[in-house]
Amino acid sequence: MSTVPAPTATAGGPIAAGGPVAAGGPVAAAKGPAPAGAALAAGPGAAGGAASGYIPRGADPEALPPGTVIRNPASGRDEVAVPDLRHTALLIGDSQSEPADGWPRLGLAAVGYKVHFCGLGGTGFVAANGKTGNYIDALERGDWKLPYGTPALIVIQGGGNDAARGATDAQIVANADRLIGALKNRYPGTRLAIIGTLARGSNYGGGRRTQIDALLGALAARHGLPFVSVGDWLTKYNLTKDLADAVHMNAAGRKTLGTLLGDKLRKLNLQL
Repeated sequence: MSTVPAPTATAGGPIAAGGPVAAGGPVAAAKGPAPAGAALAAGPGAAGGAASGYIPRGADPEALPPGTVIRNPASGRDEVAVPDLRHTALLIGDSQSEPADGWPRLGLAAVGYKVHFCGLGGTGFVAANGKTGNYIDALERGDWKLPYGTPALIVIQGGGNDAARGATDAQIVANADRLIGALKNRYPGTRLAIIGTLARGSNYGGGRRTQIDALLGALAARHGLPFVSVGDWLTKYNLTKDLADAVHMNAAGRKTLGTLLGDKLRKLNLQL
């Protein structure tokens, strides 16, 4: 599941598909200052038009049309209404997670979750892809929108692009700490887990990817978070035959990895 674009109010013009309500546009101007404890929302109307206005703080996310964009008054960031959020995992990741049949998504589906994906291929804890920032920068500047409400689980996956771009341990840890802090602040009490960096294993050419997997494992332990190490899965489970390229799986490989991940999530008691 991907974030659905919400209407944008443009000065002097109609509401068109795009990003959040523009400051000073007609929707904001028509409403005036937000009431105390309210959030500005813009999204698709029930009859196909645009529904916009101030949503009381704490409004039920299930009652909002999917894709509705809500300004979180606490953070000042735009968030998006996601259907059935109580059964949905927020997945932050890279190209391993991005496809509809990406193995992290399949693993989460195997233990009962729907998935709301935030991220993009080519990104990571430090790595950016030119259009979207690294995980914490993308969150803070709104390259993608967190869900409004409380997801059932939060999963962070990645590290491969950080390995490819030469990110240092210190850079990865600093940004991962910031990301975990931001997510815990936004969703207090929600379970959070980390999936490491898919690789061949240290004795089979895993190299920097395997090192980052271990680094993320140590970081997760320091934060008291469940961690799924995948830094040797390609060789441990004889999956190199299912590589589509140097680091990504073909459909059969993604399916196998999804099943393996689902088993690990159950062992960590992270099923829905």
